[in-house]
Amino acid sequence: MPSQKILEKKQAAVSELSEKLRSAVSGVLVKYEGITVEDDTKMRAALRKAGVEYAVVKNTLTKRACDEVGLSEMSQYLKGMTALAISKDDPVAPAKILKEYSEKVPTFEIKSGFLDGAVIDVTSVMNLASIPSKETLIAKMMGSLQSSLYGLCYVLQAKIDKESAAEEATAEA
Repeated sequence: MPSQKILEKKQAAVSELSEKLRSAVSGVLVKYEGITVEDDTKMRAALRKAGVEYAVVKNTLTKRACDEVGLSEMSQYLKGMTALAISKDDPVAPAKILKEYSEKVPTFEIKSGFLDGAVIDVTSVMNLASIPSKETLIAKMMGSLQSSLYGLCYVLQAKIDKESAAEEATAEA
């Protein structure tokens, strides 16, 4: 039987993880095997830069935390060496970055994730990762708006040019 001190540490760890899961908009669970130290360092730096918290946590602690926040379905994916990436702001960032590394390292794979309090499967995580960034979507929308305005400007200018040409022809005659 574990000592009271160890139990308190584990309960504190579960509480902390539960709070992180509650405040997160998304997260991705990965099989953490076969990644080199160099790739792991680069991946963690990219995750940090994107505001994603990434940690290897014991499966039993992760399971208890998931149960506390209503993500009990994730327990089926908690086998083997797992790591969890959590984002409080950008729902796409963890999926996008981890997908990149799962394609580079064959033994490093995405198991599942969660989005807005619901567990999602690997396919959904991959679909989430393929969504363009917020900046790209805004740029595309602005481009669409601009092209419509440019089209309107060209039509109006053509009308003005046509009327000017007609007036010049009348004035010459």
